[in-house]
Amino acid sequence: MANPAYIAVDWGTSSFRLWLIGADGSILGESRSGEGMTTAAKTGFETVLAAHLAKVEAPADLPVIVCGMAGAKQGWVEAGYVDVPTPLSAILSKAVSVPGQSRDIRILPGLAQRDKATPDVMRGEETQLLGALGTSSAGAQAVCMPGTHSKWVHVRDSNVTGFSSFMTGELFDAISKHTILSHAVAGAEDQPADPAAFEAAVRAAFERPAMATNLFFTARSGQLLHGLGAAGAQAKISGTLIGLEIAGALSAADAKVDISLVASGRLQGLYEAAFQTLSLSYTTIDADAAVRQGLAAAAKAIWPN
Repeated sequence: MANPAYIAVDWGTSSFRLWLIGADGSILGESRSGEGMTTAAKTGFETVLAAHLAKVEAPADLPVIVCGMAGAKQGWVEAGYVDVPTPLSAILSKAVSVPGQSRDIRILPGLAQRDKATPDVMRGEETQLLGALGTSSAGAQAVCMPGTHSKWVHVRDSNVTGFSSFMTGELFDAISKHTILSHAVAGAEDQPADPAAFEAAVRAAFERPAMATNLFFTARSGQLLHGLGAAGAQAKISGTLIGLEIAGALSAADAKVDISLVASGRLQGLYEAAFQTLSLSYTTIDADAAVRQGLAAAAKAIWPN
């Protein structure tokens, strides 16, 4: 077994993921929980991290590289933002040390787009981006990172030129639970998925985004008039939101831009289905692998030996 080299941590708003990484890059141990920033801010970041380090039996002198919300203003230590446009490599040189610790703990910065017309921020996804593309990618790339707040990042020759956040996941939750459409989706989890309804909704939203609020309502009217099931109504809402997201994200992109999808699990399947519906070519990169590769690049830059 390889000797432990460092600890990699992805610390989100509501989730915590830690990996004990060997000198050869292998995963020697792993620990996950729901102790994200919201919980850790109350429990104590140092306390949460110490418990997970003990769980994987991390040596006392092993350094820790962290990305995500631990570096937010409300987090452990603020790691600030690197402004775009910027080379991806700039992320590596802006890590912030956590003071008063017995081991070396560094937190990576986020990215900020300070344009007044399109202000935007990301924290955590920049490390996935680094892991997905590296620091020497060529040509134009559009990187899609789905989630509660999906991120689309435009990169040219390893330089981040701009990015956009889409509240797709959060809006799905709000629309499904707090509008009239909550009645339409009641019981959807007990029915088979409706991929045809999803694909039709993706296509309609992508082609006619100005009709978005009307397209949402068809989840209700289609049920009343045409027997659309709860699963179909849910698929319509999801497909409409994802179709709108893709239309917006690609509106300012080169028509032939390469799309990289950084995702896993259910979201990976939904976005792959959406891209296929729209005849968009893409490459899928596992989200967990991407964040670990990004943290590995940072660790190598900070502790080269």
